Amino acid sequence: MRSPRQAAHAAVLRPAAPVVAGVVYNQADVQPHRGASWLNAQPDDPVACTAPVAAVCAASPQAPAVAQDGGPVIRTEEQTGRPGLERAAPPWPMQPGLVERPADASRRHGTPCWIAKCDVASGAVVAPTLGPSRTEEDFAAPMARTSATAPEAPWRFIVDQRNTPKSEALVRLVASACDIAEDLGAKEKRGRWPSMSTRAAFLREVSHRIRFLDTPQHPSWRNHIARWCSIVVRRLLRRGNCTSVEDLRERILAFIAYCNKTMAKPFKWTYKGRPLTV
Repeated sequence: MRSPRQAAHAAVLRPAAPVVAGVVYNQADVQPHRGASWLNAQPDDPVACTAPVAAVCAASPQAPAVAQDGGPVIRTEEQTGRPGLERAAPPWPMQPGLVERPADASRRHGTPCWIAKCDVASGAVVAPTLGPSRTEEDFAAPMARTSATAPEAPWRFIVDQRNTPKSEALVRLVASACDIAEDLGAKEKRGRWPSMSTRAAFLREVSHRIRFLDTPQHPSWRNHIARWCSIVVRRLLRRGNCTSVEDLRERILAFIAYCNKTMAKPFKWTYKGRPLTV
């Protein structure tokens, strides 16, 4: 016969009765199979956010009229995380009652960086660039080629908050195109180039023939070209099967040519820059 001490010790070591996890989760209204991302960021400064949003919203509806006067409005976007994937096996085709089932395993051939530019007035994608890197020179070179097509026109480029649209190379481009002879200083030391904020202020100056209007932080939905890039992902890349980076490049360029020929039209812009609250 066990002593009370032995009985208490055995009770501690005895495994508990099995509990059905689903029952406990349902009772507690917990859903471990679901998840959602969140952003731990400070709200945008209303004063610093209002002016860029107003400039971007004003440029969109004015783009057709400005384009007739020779002043294009171009929206730009960089895509760096779209790899060329080759499926390990052909997909199972869709059948009545069954969706298409692509192979989960794939071979990664590389991730090119492509810079897309959308003409706001026509909705066409102009002079896309696909290359192996995204340095400031990689971003400034297509901007220079695009603006050189109309050397006297007032160009407006709408860009995001990345570092390349606020680079020294773009400051040099604008200074050269606008015949600015003043001493712009030295990068990270003095003058116009100490920081990205000072370079961004120089690039958005109203007096320049070539201006770069930057959207506030976390506002991809305010950029037409970001919406167009999502179309490329959904219609081309998501189910794509690319055998090399060059194959991916040719597919993207062919898709752009097809879109410009058959589907290019201006995006309807209804946002006026006011907060989306009641």
